[in-house]
Amino acid sequence: MSFGYKPELSEGAIKCPIFQTSTFVFKSAEEGKSFFEVAYGLREADEAEEPGLIYSRINNPDLEILEDRLSLWDKADDCAVFESGMSAITTVMLEFLNPGDVILHSLPLYGGTDHFIQHVLPRFGIKGMSFYPNESISELRNRIHEAGLSDKVRMIYVETPANPTNSLIDIEACKKLANELSTSDNKVFVAVDNTYMGPLWQHPLKHGADFSIYSATKYIGGHSDLIAGAVCGSSENIKRVKVLRTFLGNMCGPWVGWLLMRSLETLKVRMEQQCSNAQIIATWLKDHPKVEKVYYLGLIQESDPQYQIYKKQYTAPGAMLSFDIKGGEKEAFRFLNALNIIKLAVSLGSTESLAEHPYTMTHAGCDREQLAEFAVTEKLVRLSIGIEHADDIIADLEQALAAV
Repeated sequence: MSFGYKPELSEGAIKCPIFQTSTFVFKSAEEGKSFFEVAYGLREADEAEEPGLIYSRINNPDLEILEDRLSLWDKADDCAVFESGMSAITTVMLEFLNPGDVILHSLPLYGGTDHFIQHVLPRFGIKGMSFYPNESISELRNRIHEAGLSDKVRMIYVETPANPTNSLIDIEACKKLANELSTSDNKVFVAVDNTYMGPLWQHPLKHGADFSIYSATKYIGGHSDLIAGAVCGSSENIKRVKVLRTFLGNMCGPWVGWLLMRSLETLKVRMEQQCSNAQIIATWLKDHPKVEKVYYLGLIQESDPQYQIYKKQYTAPGAMLSFDIKGGEKEAFRFLNALNIIKLAVSLGSTESLAEHPYTMTHAGCDREQLAEFAVTEKLVRLSIGIEHADDIIADLEQALAAV
């Protein structure tokens, strides 16, 4: 809670103040020169030398302290924070992919990420190749070789659990494939969108990922009052990310950085309550006569191939669940429109419970045939479980289902 902050440097303030300033005053011209040499990579910092404050597009005390604290959660060397989750995702892709490269990615993906890979990266000569949650590494390896892309893959990007189906991807298997495809000249990176699990229930770097990426808007922020993103990884990789961030200008601002530091102090307490609620609610939903199927990590059967991945990668089943309502869009909409305590809104991971319709909302721009393959249909409803009393959430679900 206090890591990286020295009260004596801020008039003894118990909490880090908001450094709402665009620029910082140098003590001397020589100091300014020294700060810029390190910031622009003209020389390496000395062992005891700390990066000097120059300009809030480059660094700011609120951002630096926040990044230090986020690094602890993922046991990362360093972290870079951004003004949104999509800016974190796209900056990593633009820094480590070049024209002619291939990004191998899991399906399904969040709609914004899917659009960027399918419609934006091709404008820069970067091709996407998808794979399925239950596809074995040997099958995927064969497809890559048959397509003649073995020397083109530069990044494996996975969303696990997937949004909105909670399907799982084995990170260690992806790392193994990345190592096989890497050469002395070109390393294949593994990036994991860890938004669904937050920095509490899964630690991608521990399983071999090079990047653990977040929409910090979600569990890290946790109060539906900010937009932010974050990337954790090695010092070498995050240094590259921060350099591109400086020139794209998509860093998080000091006010949002301060709000995120506030949120981190209750992160574990909030997430544990949300997970406890979700387990109760998922168990209740699976037996409801108007519910066909519930997609929740805590309900995976031991006979399911995904069970081993779940036991290996996750410390808890999380607080995100989806379910198929009996019927289709009409029934799903009637249910959503009848909710009272649970709010009809996109996003996730906040203190209040939220419900949405992925097929027509968050994933509206995705390929319809692909969505159908992953059971993202008109009857699917996604729930982000909050910290309300579980009995109140169930009472709301019960009366909304009664309206169908």
